[in-house]
Amino acid sequence: MTRAELIARLADRHPQLTRKDVDFSVRLMLDVITNALARGQRIEFRDFGSFELRYRPPRNGRNPKTGSKVLVPAKLKLHFKPGKGLRERVDKY
Repeated sequence: MTRAELIARLADRHPQLTRKDVDFSVRLMLDVITNALARGQRIEFRDFGSFELRYRPPRNGRNPKTGSKVLVPAKLKLHFKPGKGLRERVDKY
């Protein structure tokens, strides 16, 4: 599902809200989540899941084209862990 599809579905479910208001709300929520993750904070939605950053140390890699060794620098990776409620609903299908 894309952001536009999410906005359309929410607007259809809640006719008392305009599509513009739903769009603003979704964009605001995603901005808050993005900014919190950029500051290194953990985000958790009960029964849905949690987002956090995990440190990946530097490592030696290999250029697949030439076979030469390259140093892959350290970085932070975004990690999502599904919550119990989400896992149970997905497992039903």
